[in-house]
Order: sequence, then C-alpha cells, then structure tokens
Amino acid sequence: MAAETTIQKFLSVDAFPEPSLIRLKYPVILMHGFGMVAAIRRNGHMHEHAMHLRERGILAYAPNVPPYNPVPVRASVWRNRIEHILRETGASKVNIIAHSMGGLDARYLISAEGFHDRVASLITISSPHHGSSIAAFLLEQPGMLKEWLSEVANWMGTRVRNDVNADFLNTVTELTPDYVCNEFNARIQNHPDVKYWSFSARAGKGTKNRISPFLRPLNHILYSREGINDGFVSSESSRWGTYCGMLDADHAQQIGIQIPLITNFDSFALFRRISKLLKEEDL
Repeated sequence: MAAETTIQKFLSVDAFPEPSLIRLKYPVILMHGFGMVAAIRRNGHMHEHAMHLRERGILAYAPNVPPYNPVPVRASVWRNRIEHILRETGASKVNIIAHSMGGLDARYLISAEGFHDRVASLITISSPHHGSSIAAFLLEQPGMLKEWLSEVANWMGTRVRNDVNADFLNTVTELTPDYVCNEFNARIQNHPDVKYWSFSARAGKGTKNRISPFLRPLNHILYSREGINDGFVSSESSRWGTYCGMLDADHAQQIGIQIPLITNFDSFALFRRISKLLKEEDL
C-alpha cells in the first residue's frame, strides 16, 4: 500500500475512533520548532495538544525553549526540562513527538547528549532532517536585510528567554541543507536503543492542498529548489527512520494553526493517532 493511502487510513475516523483513555508506558514530550509564531496568543507552541492528550489519559508535556538558538543550545534546555519531568513523574524514559527543528534538537539530545537511555522513541513531524533551502534563501539576502531580520528575531528571542542570548543567523546557518547533510548528520547518528519514526507533509504548489497565505511565498521558493513541501520543509527532507507517510497539511496546520475557510487539517487527530501507535508498541 502506498504511503499516501496508508497515512489517510492512519488518520481516518474508522481507523482511530475518539478514545476515552489511553495509558502509555512513558510520558510524552512535545518538542516545538524554530521561531515564536506558534506561541502567539497561546500558552506555548504545543500546549493545546498536550492538554488534548492529557484529557485522554496521556501524561503529556509541552515545554518551551529558546526560539532562535542553535540546536546544541536548545538541546541543553530540553535536557533540563525532561530531567525535571522524569524526576516529577518517576518515569525512566519518555516518548518524544517533535515538530520541525524540534526533531533535530531531539536527535542531538539522544546522540550527542547521551540521552538514549532516557528516550524510548522519537516521532518527528516535518523536521528538516536534510535541511531546508528556506534557510539558505534567507542567508542569500542582502546584508542590511539579514541584519534587520537578525536584530528583530534576537530581540524577540531574548524577550522570551532573557537568560539566553538569541542567535538567529547562526541558527539559520545550521538549518541549511549543506550544514545538516554534511556536518550534523555526519555526527548525529541514530541510536539503536531508540525507535525513530517520521512524517512528511505537503501543501501549496504541486499539490491539491491549500496553504496558508503567509506561507505561500516560501512554499514557491522551496518548490523551485526541493519540490513538494509544506512551506518550510520539503517532503523528502522530512523522512527519517521508519517513514509513516505524508500529511496533507502545511507547516502551521500540523500544530493547529488554522486559517478559517482555507485550512482544516485535524492536528489533534494526528497526535491522538501517534499516541495509539505508541500504545501498540508498548511505549
């Protein structure tokens, strides 16, 4: 069965009716990606999804980390957050569901930080495992524009975490295909004791799926360089470990940021179904 057909069954109501309670072996950590847009007017990037899972009996957490810092900096903060959760719950391990850059943070945490003995599984959703040409495009812009973007992002990032200096340009550099493929992936290998699953996504140009107007310009740029994408990450770049299939959603829809009458992807159904997968795997 093709991956596209499989993922529709994976998300369908018949395949996964609304559950009453699901008990998992380990807590679930939701790890967010780059930037701050998803946190605007919310309690955090993925807070709503954590609360949705908690209502269904799943011990889920959605911490926040510095939005504009390189992977090693963010991974260090994630480590502190998860260690606190392990102490609080008494659990020996966690399951991680990571969106976008959060997937790179998680891979670094598992491999470079030696966290493989505390992570049972990593499920990534549209993570740039092979980089994103949007990062390269930003670095190609004139110096004054890059400087202005950097100043604004660093100011916002420092306002969120005043104990960490934001580092926008270095972070963007470390998301380019050249860096991720030739440096990050060469050093950060999968650990055999951790299960790795991934989802890719598609929307906008080259697909039948509508995309947020805010992502449309980036979607066209990325399509010209990498093909089908979700507005930030190409479908091919998102594949890592065991591939679970293609989501018909743009980068924002995947974590519940919807534009009325334009987008209607059920991100909560995705997170419920991933939780069912973890249950089936006894995790």
